[in-house]
Amino acid sequence: MKRMTALLHVPLCLTALVSGQFAQGAISTPGSISPGLAVPPAVPREAVNHIKTATPQLVTRTNPATGGLARKRHKGKTGGSSLARISAVNRAATLNAESAPFQRALEIMPYAEGAIYDLHAAPERITDILLEPGEVLASVACGDTSRWIIGDTSSGSGEGKRVHILVKPSSPNLATNLLITTDRRSYHVNLRSNAHVATTAMSWSYPNDALLALTNNSSSRTAPSMSTRLAPERLNFNYVISGDRPRWRPVRAFDDGQKTYIEFSQSIATDEAPPLFLISGKDAELVNYRMQGRFYIVDRLFTQAELRLGTKRSTTVVIRRTDEGLTKGSSRP
Repeated sequence: MKRMTALLHVPLCLTALVSGQFAQGAISTPGSISPGLAVPPAVPREAVNHIKTATPQLVTRTNPATGGLARKRHKGKTGGSSLARISAVNRAATLNAESAPFQRALEIMPYAEGAIYDLHAAPERITDILLEPGEVLASVACGDTSRWIIGDTSSGSGEGKRVHILVKPSSPNLATNLLITTDRRSYHVNLRSNAHVATTAMSWSYPNDALLALTNNSSSRTAPSMSTRLAPERLNFNYVISGDRPRWRPVRAFDDGQKTYIEFSQSIATDEAPPLFLISGKDAELVNYRMQGRFYIVDRLFTQAELRLGTKRSTTVVIRRTDEGLTKGSSRP
C-alpha cells in the first residue's frame, strides 16, 4: 500500500463563519494529503448583520377582524412526505452482497448510474475497492472522515493500471457514505462497519459498456440502432439467478425495456451453450435468442426462464425477474 491518509472533518457552522474560520471539504485527491484549515478574509459587519436578520421564522401581520396581530409560521419546503420519498428511493437504488456475484472473495457489482452500493467493513481490516483497469481517479469524498480512514494506491502499469481505494473504520457500528469520481463515471457507496466481518474486495462490471462494444463490432444489419437505445438509466437489473451452479451459469441478467440480456462469464466461449426456455406455470417453451460474445439477447421480456443442459438429469439454472428495487438483482445462491 502506497499510503493511507486519515482525513479530518470539521463541521461548517455559523459561529465559525462569523469568526472567520471554516473547514474545507473532506475530499481526498489521488497522490495528495487532504487540506487542513484555511482562514478567509474578515467578514464585514454588514454581512454579519444580514446573516442575523435574514430569513425570519415568523411573519407578523395585522388581523383586520380583531385589530390585533396574527402570527403565521413558515412551513418548510421539505415535508415528511418528501423525506419518506427520498428514503424509499435510496433504499430501492441500493445493491448489496445478497444480489451480487462473487469471484472468490471479490464482490462484483453491476454498475448503473445512480445506483448505491453497500459495503461492509470492520476495524483492523482493510477493504479494497477496485476501479476499472485504466480508469483514472479524480477524487474521493467521505461523509465521516474522523472515524473512517480512506486511502488509495494502484497496481499494474500502462493500460492495465488499476486504482484501489482502501477503506478502514476505527470502530464497529458506524455508517457513512463515500463518493468516488473518475474520468469515466462516479460511484456512490454506503459504508457500514461491524465488529468482525468485512468485505475483502469490491469491484464493478459494466454491462452497458460490454454491450456497446459488441454493437460496435457487429454489423449494422444485425444491430442497426442498439447503441442509441442502450441508455444506462433504462437498464433494469431486477433479476435473480438461482438453481444449479455449472461452469456456464450466467453472471447476471437485465433488460432495456424491450430486450432481455443474459451475461455469461468468458468460459462460455469454450463451454457447451445451454438452450433457453420460457416458463409459464408448468409449461416450458423453447425461445428464440441470439448470442453475441458472452451475451444471450432475447427480443422480448419475460418473468421466468430456465437454462437447461442434459437429458437424463438436466442441469437447470433459473432466471426470474423481480419487482423489488430499481436496480437490484443479479446472481445469488
